[in-house]
This record gives sequence, C-alpha cells and structure tokens, in this order.
Amino acid sequence: MGPVKTTIEIPDALFRKAKSQAAERGQSLKDLFTEALEEKLLSKPGKPRQTEPPWMQGFGGLSRLRKETARIQARIDETFDVVEPEDRT
Repeated sequence: MGPVKTTIEIPDALFRKAKSQAAERGQSLKDLFTEALEEKLLSKPGKPRQTEPPWMQGFGGLSRLRKETARIQARIDETFDVVEPEDRT
C-alpha cells in the first residue's frame, strides 16, 4: 500500500509552530508530521518522552498531572518561541 492522504484539524498555533519548525529544518510539513508521528508511535508508554524538558521527568509519581504539566510547558514554549519581527533577518 502506498501513501495515504488524509485531512486533520489541529489548532492554529500548533500549525504555525509546525510550519515554522519545518521551514527552519528545510523540511516539508509532510515530512515533519511523518517524523513526529513515527517518534510518537515508537515511544514506550509510561516512559517520559525525549522531547519533554528534564524538569517534567521528575513528575513520574504525579502522572495524574501529566496533561496539566504538558499544558503548562506548551504555554511556556508558545510564549518563548515567538520571534519578534525585528529579530528576523
């Protein structure tokens, strides 16, 4: 079976971040999504993802808060990944 086309809906901010990262890496958006999905599917459940910052890995005993911790990290990333127009050259 060859490649499959599909349509997904993702939040605008996540799309912009993915598009920006793909451009920075010189990749197509398709390649970035494929790579990210492969990494997600290959990760072992219960083990902290390698993309998590080290401070999140210490919360293993608080797994019930994992979603909230990830939400906080996403907000931090979103805030600090903004490139101001004057910084673009």
